[in-house]
Amino acid sequence: MFSSTPATAPRFLRPFTATAPRRGMAASAAAPPDPPPPPSPAPKAVRVVVKGRVQGVFFRDWTVETARSLGLAGWVRNRRDGTVEALLSGDPDKVDEMVSRRIPVGPPAAAVTAVVPSPADPVDPAEGFRRKPTA
Repeated sequence: MFSSTPATAPRFLRPFTATAPRRGMAASAAAPPDPPPPPSPAPKAVRVVVKGRVQGVFFRDWTVETARSLGLAGWVRNRRDGTVEALLSGDPDKVDEMVSRRIPVGPPAAAVTAVVPSPADPVDPAEGFRRKPTA
C-alpha cells in the first residue's frame, strides 16, 4: 500500500530512526547526572573499659547486638578484674553514640559507674563485631 513513506506521512507510519532532539529541546535540557555521594568519613576506633556491675548481666551480648545494629566492627570481652573491655570501630558518629550514649546506660541489669575511653587503630569492617574470651 505504501511503497515509500514520505516525511509528511503520519508518524506511526514512518519507520523508526534515531533522530536529534526536537526543536525547543536542547541536548542540555536533559537532567544533569546525580552528583557523586560525599566520601564517607575516615573510620574512628575507640577502646573502652567499662566499670561497675557489668559482668553476669548480659553486658557483652547486649554490646554485640547494639554495635552490630550501628554497623560497628570490633569486639567485646570480660576482664578478670571485673570490668568489660570493648574495641569499637567504624563511622565516627556511630562510635561516639555508642561510647557516650549507649554504653553508659547498658542493658537493664547493668549498673555502669565509669566508661574509660582511649584511642585505638580502626579494624577492618569485614571483621564485624564479635565476643572474645575473657582476658
